[in-house]
Amino acid sequence: MGDKRSSVLRPIFCFVSLFVMLHLVYGDLSYSIPEEMKRESVIGNIAKDLSLDLRTLSSRKARVNIEGTRKRYCDINVNTGDLIILERIDRESLCSKKPSCVVKVDLVLENPLELHRVTLHVQDVNDNSPKFRENLIEMEIWESAEKGNRFSIEEAHDADIGQNAVQRYNLQQNDNFILAVDSNKVELVLKNKLDREKQKEMNLLLTALDGGSPQRSGTVVIHVTVLDANDNAPVFSQAVYKASLPENSPPDTTVINVSATDADEGVNGDVTYYFGHVSDEDVNVFSIDAKTGVIKVTGVIDFEDSSSFEMRVQAKDGLGLTSYAKVIIDVTDINDNAPVIYLNSLSNAIPENVSPGTEVGIINVQDRDSENNGQVRCSIQQNAPFKLVPSIKNYYSLVTTGQLDRELVSDYNITISATDEGSPPLSSSKTVHLSVADINDNPPVFEEQSYSAYVTENNKPGSTLCSVTARDPDWRQNGTVIYSLLPGEVNGAPVSSYLSVNGDTGVIHAVRSFDYEQLRSFKVHVMARDNGSPPLSSNVSVSVFISDVNDNSPQILYPAPQGNSLMTELVPKAAHGGSLVSKVIAVDADSGQNAWLSYHIVKSTDPGLFTIGVHSGEIRTQRDISESDSMKQNLIVAVKDNGQPSLSATCSMYLLISDNLAEVPELKDISYDEKNSKLTSYLIIALVSVSTFFLTFIIIIVGVRFCRRRKPRLLFDGAVAIPSAYLPPNYADVDGTGTLRSTYNYDTYLTTGSRTSDFKFVTSYNDNTLPADQTLRKSPSDFVDPFEDLDPSVEVGTVRNT
Repeated sequence: MGDKRSSVLRPIFCFVSLFVMLHLVYGDLSYSIPEEMKRESVIGNIAKDLSLDLRTLSSRKARVNIEGTRKRYCDINVNTGDLIILERIDRESLCSKKPSCVVKVDLVLENPLELHRVTLHVQDVNDNSPKFRENLIEMEIWESAEKGNRFSIEEAHDADIGQNAVQRYNLQQNDNFILAVDSNKVELVLKNKLDREKQKEMNLLLTALDGGSPQRSGTVVIHVTVLDANDNAPVFSQAVYKASLPENSPPDTTVINVSATDADEGVNGDVTYYFGHVSDEDVNVFSIDAKTGVIKVTGVIDFEDSSSFEMRVQAKDGLGLTSYAKVIIDVTDINDNAPVIYLNSLSNAIPENVSPGTEVGIINVQDRDSENNGQVRCSIQQNAPFKLVPSIKNYYSLVTTGQLDRELVSDYNITISATDEGSPPLSSSKTVHLSVADINDNPPVFEEQSYSAYVTENNKPGSTLCSVTARDPDWRQNGTVIYSLLPGEVNGAPVSSYLSVNGDTGVIHAVRSFDYEQLRSFKVHVMARDNGSPPLSSNVSVSVFISDVNDNSPQILYPAPQGNSLMTELVPKAAHGGSLVSKVIAVDADSGQNAWLSYHIVKSTDPGLFTIGVHSGEIRTQRDISESDSMKQNLIVAVKDNGQPSLSATCSMYLLISDNLAEVPELKDISYDEKNSKLTSYLIIALVSVSTFFLTFIIIIVGVRFCRRRKPRLLFDGAVAIPSAYLPPNYADVDGTGTLRSTYNYDTYLTTGSRTSDFKFVTSYNDNTLPADQTLRKSPSDFVDPFEDLDPSVEVGTVRNT
């Protein structure tokens, strides 16, 4: 017997080294570890075993998820790559009597998303001693019991499994009993008949030993009382009872009815029922009726916590004879657990330029139910550019299905639904919030294709012309718009010397004051650029139109105000009313109505003798010349524009009414310069010497005139031809506004090279002009008397100082 007991001793396991199993399909790992490892103990170097870069574990947010429990038995050290123990692993509480105890761990890494399945096989350690349900077993045996009779003893329980469970029993040496042990029961066998008169009671020490190393044991004292005549023990109808029980069965639900009979009569035949050894977890789950043997539910039946129950039931007669039976209760699964969705990894912000098919998250769906009740279908709403792709087991990858555009949709609330295949099916959902990160993929866009700005000339530098606005739908700095002028030139000068633009607001300001007469319009280009990387930009043209302001007075071209000399016209005495005498020619550098000119005689020697065309500037006689009219006529002509307010200029026109130069009084010096008196004397002598010649010539002319035509031809019935040097380059030839008209052509010019005024009469292009070819040279002093009442500040005529 001792040799037999010693033969069952064998070494259990040596956990000095751990083995690693690599699975080719998913690159999974399998570790075998003993239970009860200390905290911070190293299971294995998972980074090395999976060929992971140790330097990237932290940046890739390496972490472990343990399936089926909220406890964190282990974790990864991102600095060393070791898988370490965090909490005590008790195989007995984790897997009870199951022959294989497995903890499934998922290793998750991000950027890119990566999943590895790690399986921990928890090996049993002999950390539990065999234990009897009671410390003392009371037995009553009749002295009439025959040699060889057997008496059942409740076996010891050891939470460990395999070799670490109970392997053998030892009974203390005695004269009456030996021990019989088989796979199902432990019995005392009566070796010698009892004699109550010699020994009424006895104590036997029973020891249960496991096969672990070091070996553990448990003991119980069997107190035997010797009685008279009860020689039949209760007998169960079945050695093993089996029952099936749905989970979540309510309390008082009947599970099974065990039954035992005793051949004795009376008290010796009364059988009562008790539970034998029951684990601490199951002690409050079931109850047994001591009289009927009915086993009922008293606690919570949860398939996910325990799928089966195994217990021993004891039947005892009135005098203490007992027998035992095994009861096995299988729990059937009910679909009472809805799927649970876990977000194992999720990108915080998804760049909008990611390509379709990019993985942005890992979803894990778990259902604690079994078989079809634990089979889960996972789906996603159809109105989002994402889909779920099945991965390992209950893992799904959340991937994009189309191009994202943050400017259209910046955030997505994705509802993930999980439904099991139970009856009825249970489902759950979880909403995932995804943000789309902005990429600088949109250039600024101006609100208008082109802009126009209108400004009046003589504006103040710094005045606002217009504002340009560009919109960029991108976010933050990618959508911040900065405005600037593109380099260029306007009239040979940099565009920056004309305009400036506010970089933040797009308001365009004038840098200088504009002059319409110099620059009427110009075009610049404004660039709008964002702050992205790389920056994007767009351009728009801005046309600036300068409007005219009446800031230029009319300029009189004829008579030309070039000095203090008097410009004089000769009018024949025979001139009739309406005859053209002369013409005032003026221009205005402004445009439009600001350049519309009108002519007015503001003062004259004889107000009723001459008139001037309001728009043409032509000076004509209002009536026929009479003998009583003064020979010397002075006209002051004002030229006004049509601007607001109106600007004007004046000039003086000197007219001599005479048919013969001999009739002209002696000229006087108008300049009032005493140094000119000698020159005037020479002029008078010259005039007297040729007076006869002029008188004769005039008589001839008068005779020819009366002979050829009754109506005299008027002098200067045409326009004065002004050399081009008189006209500024910007003056326009606008008919009827006081500017030059091409229909007036004169071959008459006034000399400017001497201190006197020369008058040359030539043939006019107009038939109504009186022909004359005479030159009058007189001193301006002859005209002083009639013009003494004029304003001395008005500059008229042409002056040449010699």
